[in-house]
Amino acid sequence: MTEAAITRTDAYQPRTIGFLKLHEAAGWRLKFYGITTTGAPPRPELVTVAEALVPSVLPSPAVHSGGDDPYDIDRYGIGYVILHEASDYAFAIFDWWAGENELHQRMYSSLPTRLGTMRPHPTSAIGCVWELAVSDFERRAWLRHVLARPEGPDIEGYLGERYEDEV
Repeated sequence: MTEAAITRTDAYQPRTIGFLKLHEAAGWRLKFYGITTTGAPPRPELVTVAEALVPSVLPSPAVHSGGDDPYDIDRYGIGYVILHEASDYAFAIFDWWAGENELHQRMYSSLPTRLGTMRPHPTSAIGCVWELAVSDFERRAWLRHVLARPEGPDIEGYLGERYEDEV
């Protein structure tokens, strides 16, 4: 078996991941996170573009009880958005909880100099090592506050738990 050659363009550098805000729009309650190569928060323009995309990117209605169709699953209007200003692209990754324990996702991207042209990312990528740190945190928070609570889901507790770290 041959070993794959991995070509790295840059040496690994930790990135600061920070909670930006709780955004409510179109019936959705979304935790917004920011990641950049500089350690600063994402540019306000990227936040504005992502906020404007929420109604068209996420399913409507936000809260939905599935019907007889097994593919028509429940949605709770709860999720998170990762805004990542990487060196090659600017990303807005929209994740939401459905069907009790499923995480659904849509990834949008643009060139860093053309944030207003954000569109669905052209590959099947689901995230990079920095973005996946947020997803891992959110998965654990969903388990703690929703799935593993004998007394029932605590959505406010879930929304109140936020990730901040350097990865």
